[in-house]
Amino acid sequence: MKTDENIRYLVASEQDMQWGLTVCSIGFQSINPSESYPPRHHPKSYLFSPKRGRVLDEYQLIYITRGKGKFCSANQRSTAVKEGMMFLLFPGEWHTYCPAEQTGWSEYFIGCKGYTMDQRMEKGFLLKSSPIFQVGLDEEVVRLYHKAMEVAGKQRPGFQQVLSGVANMLVGIAYAKNKEVNFQDKKMQLLIDRARVIMLDHVGKKITPEMISEQLGMSYSCFRKTFKEYTGFAPIQYIQELKVQYAKELLWTTQHTIKEIASMLSFDNAEYFSVFFKKKQHLTPLEYRNYSKGLSYSTPAHLAEEQQ
Repeated sequence: MKTDENIRYLVASEQDMQWGLTVCSIGFQSINPSESYPPRHHPKSYLFSPKRGRVLDEYQLIYITRGKGKFCSANQRSTAVKEGMMFLLFPGEWHTYCPAEQTGWSEYFIGCKGYTMDQRMEKGFLLKSSPIFQVGLDEEVVRLYHKAMEVAGKQRPGFQQVLSGVANMLVGIAYAKNKEVNFQDKKMQLLIDRARVIMLDHVGKKITPEMISEQLGMSYSCFRKTFKEYTGFAPIQYIQELKVQYAKELLWTTQHTIKEIASMLSFDNAEYFSVFFKKKQHLTPLEYRNYSKGLSYSTPAHLAEEQQ
């Protein structure tokens, strides 16, 4: 494939920008061994010298599928990168990268901007100090890049919104796969998976994280730390979320009273259950039951009667 046929630089309207994420660039290029890098057909704002580096005003997620090279940024010292790796460029941050002369490389890239990406950085999901993702060679990722290139080439109405979805998927996959790779202890994974099964099996009973850690033969401090790293929840939060989901299912699909459901979930009384549920769902159990049946708690009385 000729490189210039597989690169698109895109514009977005003010309305597109309100979507939360727009795509600025998308493409693929294959660099042969000893070939100059980067190619010279890019717009001036994207060209750079690997020795001097550059600064962009967009995020770029670059995926290496062949060969190897180096990447460096203001917050990441020079690091070897190779096939199966992604690295993220941040707007306003100096960076440089290039393939090794003896191997060259093949790269896919997608550039985007918008407040959804900014929020992920602000919340610590995307860190300038950790811009490299261990994704592995993944056919699904390549297909997503090709889909984005196809959509960008046609530019039909709404294409920016479609590209936004693809970009979000790529960022999500990069984050998830890298997190999975970093959790290398298989024995610990099995223990955390076992803990989640215990929590699910005992969702209607009084069980504490301390009781679970004891069953697993782990100290509570180690269990709590590892569980949160693996799931994103503290153990007690995970138990509470399971109770909420089970309560919602009972409210939606059964005729059990609120008091009966509270008892089934091992709450001391219906009042405490109602307070707990409203704190999590912003609706009382009765309001949620009516809402799930299409009877909003704000539905006029004559309409509610017709729907009963």
